[in-house]
Amino acid sequence: MKYALDFKDDFAQTLRFWIERYIRFKLTSLSNRQVKDQEKLSQVIRALTLGTKDMDELTKLAKTARNAGLIGVNTYFKPLEKLYYYLNNLGLASMKEIDEEMIIDFLTSTTGGLSDATKKNYRIAMINFFAYIDKNNEDSHIYAIELKNWGGLRGKAGQKLPVYMTEEEIARFLHALQTYPFRSDVAARNRLVIKIILYTGIRVSEAINLKVKDIIPQDNVFMLKIVGKGNKIRVVMIKSDKIKNDLDEWMQKRRCEDGLLLCNSRGKPLTQAYISRIVEQILLSCGIKKEKNGAHMLRHTFATLLYNKSKDLVLVQESLGHASLDTSRIYTHFDKERLYKAASILDDIE
Repeated sequence: MKYALDFKDDFAQTLRFWIERYIRFKLTSLSNRQVKDQEKLSQVIRALTLGTKDMDELTKLAKTARNAGLIGVNTYFKPLEKLYYYLNNLGLASMKEIDEEMIIDFLTSTTGGLSDATKKNYRIAMINFFAYIDKNNEDSHIYAIELKNWGGLRGKAGQKLPVYMTEEEIARFLHALQTYPFRSDVAARNRLVIKIILYTGIRVSEAINLKVKDIIPQDNVFMLKIVGKGNKIRVVMIKSDKIKNDLDEWMQKRRCEDGLLLCNSRGKPLTQAYISRIVEQILLSCGIKKEKNGAHMLRHTFATLLYNKSKDLVLVQESLGHASLDTSRIYTHFDKERLYKAASILDDIE
C-alpha cells in the first residue's frame, strides 16, 4: 500500500510514520532464526501497524524486537532515531525538503567518533530508508539517495571531489550562455537563473523558489534573501551588471503565480531537472565535458573559486548555507598554494 509523502499535517509525525513503516518492513524481512519470543515480535509488528504516539514509544518497540532476538533491527533503527531528532531540529515543514546534501550533513555531524563499520551501517540505513520511501509514496517523489560523495569513510568508500569548471571554462560557458539559441520567450529567464546560481552558489532548489520580493537592489548590487534548508534564511549578493539586463527583460514577460521570480509558461515553478538539462546543453555547445553536467556543478564551481580566491572556509560555509563547516572543507582540496608547499617540503634537503 502506498501513502502520501507528507502523510500527516506535522513534519515530526510524518517522519515518524515513515520510520514506523520502514522498521515494520525490516522486522518482517530480517532473518528471524534467532528470535526467542515470536509472540513478542508479533506484538511489536501489530503496534507498528497501528502507529505510535511518540518517538519514545517507537524506540521501546525497537528495543523489544531486539530483546526478542531480532538482532539486526538496531542496525537500521538507531541511525533513523538520530536522523529523526536531527531533522526535527532543522524545523522542516515537508518531507520534500530533505535531500542528499542534508543527509550528508547529518552523517558528518553524527558519526564523527564512530568506527568505519558503524559508519557503513549508517550509510546503508539512510540509503535503504529513503529507497523504501521512493517505492512506497503515492506522490512519485524520488529522493535517489546514494551517498556516493559522503567523505565519512576511509579508502575506496571515501568522498569524491566535486566536479567544477576552471576559470577558462567559466569564461567559455558564460559566452555560450549569452549566445545560446533559447526560445525568445524564455531566453532571459534561462540566462537569469543560471547566472544567479553560478554567481552566488545557491542551490538550484533555492533559485527556483526565489520570490520577486527576495531581490533587493542596493547601490550596484542585488541582495538576495535565500530561504534555505530548514527555512533558514541567509543573504547573498550579486553585482547588478551581471543580471540586470536579463532581469529587466524577464520582468516584462514574467507571468508567475505566488510572487515567484521564475516560472514556466503556466506560472508554476521551474523544476531542478529542467535547469540541469539546459546547463548540460550549454556545456555541450561549448565543448565542456564533465563527469557531472548538472546545475549543481555550478554551485561547486562557485564554491571552489570562492575558496581559492579568499582562503576563507567560513565564508564558503556562510555563502553556501552549509550547516557544518566539515561539509565546506571539501573545497580546500583545490588550494594549489597549500598543495605546492607540501610538494616542496623536501626541496631544501635536496
